[in-house]
Amino acid sequence: MPIYKLKSARRILVQCLAISLTMLLAGCATSKYPQVTGDQVTAVQDFDYVIGPGDSLNIFVWGNSELTVTVPVRPDGKITTRLVEDIEASGKTPTQLARDVEKAYSEYVKNAVVTVIVDEFVGIPSQQVRVVGEAAEPLSVPFRKHMTLLDLMIAVGGLTEFADGNKSVLIRNLDGEQQVYNVRLEDLIKEGDISANLALMPGDIMIIPEAWF
Repeated sequence: MPIYKLKSARRILVQCLAISLTMLLAGCATSKYPQVTGDQVTAVQDFDYVIGPGDSLNIFVWGNSELTVTVPVRPDGKITTRLVEDIEASGKTPTQLARDVEKAYSEYVKNAVVTVIVDEFVGIPSQQVRVVGEAAEPLSVPFRKHMTLLDLMIAVGGLTEFADGNKSVLIRNLDGEQQVYNVRLEDLIKEGDISANLALMPGDIMIIPEAWF
């Protein structure tokens, strides 16, 4: 093949590769999911914590220190105290459980007054925020009032070096329907762009993909 034809073919190949790379970068710069906007960023104001398996509970019985005990909520959602076995705890608020313990104790203690204090929090799945993928420490975090995306990323130790933070997605259940949104974790963590921060809701799931190099 003549040299001028070879150079022409190479030039065309380089141009094609440049066009392909431009299209690829343009595709990576955007997401098919919408940003979380409007009322989706409003913090949860009213929130009652519900006990879940793995929680540690302090069962305090007024005037009966010998009955006061700290117990774990078993994987089956039940607790065992010094007087009563297998009390259902999971799915109840601390106040609801306190009333149930008082009722169970009424057979043994006259006018028992019980307070339930949660010492260690795990919560039920619908009140957790889960992080999967390229987080330094992927885990489930108990939701707390006014929790934000930045709080969540601090809890999981930030992103790994392989994370594609700005391609992360937030999966949220709204009125029984699953919604998916794009979030800009890299802008938030590495660039300090506070506009990328947002309020979380109980049950949110954050998926952080790996970058393609």
